[in-house]
Amino acid sequence: MNATEGHAPPAPARKAASSTSSDEIYERILVAITEHRLPPGMQLVEDRLAKIFDVSRTKIREATGRLVHDRIAINIPNRGAFIASPTADEAREVMAARRLIEPELMRLAAARATARQIAGLRAHVRKETAARKGRKPHAIITLSGEFHTLVAEIAGNGFLVRTLRELESLTSLIIRLYDTAGGPNCPYDDHAGLVDAIEARDAGRAAELMLHHLEHIEASLDLSPRDGAEFQLEDAFV
Repeated sequence: MNATEGHAPPAPARKAASSTSSDEIYERILVAITEHRLPPGMQLVEDRLAKIFDVSRTKIREATGRLVHDRIAINIPNRGAFIASPTADEAREVMAARRLIEPELMRLAAARATARQIAGLRAHVRKETAARKGRKPHAIITLSGEFHTLVAEIAGNGFLVRTLRELESLTSLIIRLYDTAGGPNCPYDDHAGLVDAIEARDAGRAAELMLHHLEHIEASLDLSPRDGAEFQLEDAFV
């Protein structure tokens, strides 16, 4: 009997599992959307993403579930997760609604803001500045949205606060999908100027600045028709 008889062949070495977390996968998909490497409406196919990131489908499901929670993606029963796809017309409607609501919120905030609330707005603007210096584009978008919500809360109209929160969530997604790649979505000092107007109790100036701010955001969006180019999930993560 030779030395190998009666013995099972050695098992092939098992490849070490990837240590990539679902949070890291979420961030990489989000950056790919922000940088326009993944287009609106594209399906986030679990099997393919699991292979791309060398992880289990469970981690992919956790990451895409978070994208759905944040309204960056939608889940279609029996089909899976897809990148959300507000149309250009819907984007224009959202911005039009904001132009109707937010100047009035600024007027109310200028009349009602306390010193403590103004200090809170200043602190929030400092967070935005730090995110810009750190070159964290999706953090900037999130913090910018939170600033507008803080102003609405100071204004004190609960119905408008709820309406603005929904509009702001949609706007954050619209900016991620349609912002000109590499371009700023608003001047870095706009929010500081808005706080200055609130602190000065200049309601007219506050409303005017907010209207200009919203117009600038919309002007930074690329709402032109898409060219129908073919995209592949794998190409977005090369």
